[in-house]
Amino acid sequence: MLTNPPDELLERASNGDPEALQALLRSVQPQIYRFGLKMCRHEEDAEDVLQDTLLTIARSVKDFKGASSLSTWLYAITRSICIKRRRKSKFEPDGHASVEEGVVSDPKPTPDAELSQKQTWSVVAAAIRALPVDQREVLMLRDVEGLSAKEVAEVVGQTEAAVKSRLHRARSSLRVTLSNRPPAPSNPGCPDIHAIFSEHIEGTLDPQICSRMEHHVMICPDCASECAGLRETLSVCSSAPAEVPLEIQQRIESCLAQVLAEPTLPAKETP
Repeated sequence: MLTNPPDELLERASNGDPEALQALLRSVQPQIYRFGLKMCRHEEDAEDVLQDTLLTIARSVKDFKGASSLSTWLYAITRSICIKRRRKSKFEPDGHASVEEGVVSDPKPTPDAELSQKQTWSVVAAAIRALPVDQREVLMLRDVEGLSAKEVAEVVGQTEAAVKSRLHRARSSLRVTLSNRPPAPSNPGCPDIHAIFSEHIEGTLDPQICSRMEHHVMICPDCASECAGLRETLSVCSSAPAEVPLEIQQRIESCLAQVLAEPTLPAKETP
């Protein structure tokens, strides 16, 4: 999740302190890059999204009044830039990406545990990239970046109900893809366990229904397996690595340094 910086840092940045602004921009880079990479599906586009987002933040941080959370504001900017980038990207294919597309292994030597985690995330990330855009963005914002459903609704300009519906479809599709098998026919008396689980995650499941479902899962191996798989998938999403390659950091910091060295930053409309 995008960690909000201390109020003092944000206040200093909004008052024109260049060191505070640099610290602010540095703190949000990894999450913005991760979101841009999954939404645009190519490193070159993600780098452009990151640079444009950081420049927009630098130009408009003084206008941030706290009407929404900082995370909501930053992701709304990033999403707007992602949409523009996807429209003109030479990399955005027609249809949906395959699950195998874009799985990049980390060439750096790492401890076994870290390598295993990254490999697991690579598989999940590829499955996320294969989702339709409207499902991909809500799942990234809610389950990877950690925004609440209400905050996601603010970012994408939809109702909470619409967001939760997209989340349910995205989580179900992700689970089916990662299990590498079509959804099994429901046994007589089995509920839509994916929908029930999604409601439970969002805290909207009626307590009585929750109690009945807990009992059902205890006696139904198929539903228990699906719940375990969903928990594991969401756990991987919530612990996704957020790293900006060093060469990209250096290029963007060089560009930002030139912009921040200007006597004044031109006003720019924010989403």
